[in-house]
Amino acid sequence: MNKRYLKTAALLGLTAVMLGAFGAHGLKKIALPEAVESFKTGVLYHFLHAFAILVTAFFMEKLVFKKARIALLLWVIGIVVFSGSLYVMALIPETKSILGPITPIGGLSLMAGWFFLFLSVEN
Repeated sequence: MNKRYLKTAALLGLTAVMLGAFGAHGLKKIALPEAVESFKTGVLYHFLHAFAILVTAFFMEKLVFKKARIALLLWVIGIVVFSGSLYVMALIPETKSILGPITPIGGLSLMAGWFFLFLSVEN
């Protein structure tokens, strides 16, 4: 188990729950329904990848470390860019024209993380 990545997963999980609670309670009062749905998508991907980091942290000794570390880094970047852009666009709709094209880059980062996890498994 890698404590550094375990701590990263814990912080990302904590922020996912906090943002999920805000989205379920506070955001509904100030945003349009489609913005709330986008925010929920951000929280879902945020939480799923925090959990993926958690599980990967427990298996680091069984993986090719460099490739697993790249997967973890890509997941963190993906959470920040993909989920983060959805959060900001839900809260500040005027940013959609700027952040909308950036969101898929975060999605690609999340996908690349899964690919590097695949590569990190030794035969």
